[in-house]
Amino acid sequence: MKTNKTHWEDVYEIKLPHEVSWTQDIPSTSLEMIERANLPKNARIIDIGGGDSKLVDYLLREGYEDISVLDISEKALARAQKRLGHLAENITWIAADVTEFQPQVSYDLWHDRATFHFLTTQPQINRYLNIASQAVKNYLVVATFSESGPIKCSGLEIKQYSEIQLESEFKKNFEKIICKTEDHLTPFQTKQNFTFCSFHKRGDALTA
Repeated sequence: MKTNKTHWEDVYEIKLPHEVSWTQDIPSTSLEMIERANLPKNARIIDIGGGDSKLVDYLLREGYEDISVLDISEKALARAQKRLGHLAENITWIAADVTEFQPQVSYDLWHDRATFHFLTTQPQINRYLNIASQAVKNYLVVATFSESGPIKCSGLEIKQYSEIQLESEFKKNFEKIICKTEDHLTPFQTKQNFTFCSFHKRGDALTA
């Protein structure tokens, strides 16, 4: 039986960006929610499950100086590094399963468009929530497939979320700022409906 890491290494070994459903040329909603946080350019931002997403490209163009990208697939990170060329030296690359991630620093903003909905058991979800609550100082942006979205991705089962359900998962440590749904147009010209939510760390849950 394949591990999650083996599965994703195989995906990025075999398929190019235009051959996977999650590819976005412009991550508009992610950028909108990050810009809404109005962070200084030296804010510490991490993209969870970033793989070879172009979000990091746009954050660099916007002048952000402290960006990390975490992904379970080393091949995905290598692909992003190759695309960025010398600019990749300005990024902290972390090859890890987010449920086993042990952050050494705290982050002003945690972004995740690709990972949370793959966690289908409560122990996995709880580990993620615990890690995020410890690692995030200020803002958290999470996107998942909505209740109108797919029930699988890359052959794996996922967990769909409504706005209410997503808010419920994070409410212990985070307060909702805004949520929206959007249709993502895949490279195959099909639509996938996402729930996007941004949150702020609750005052009584702030990290030291």
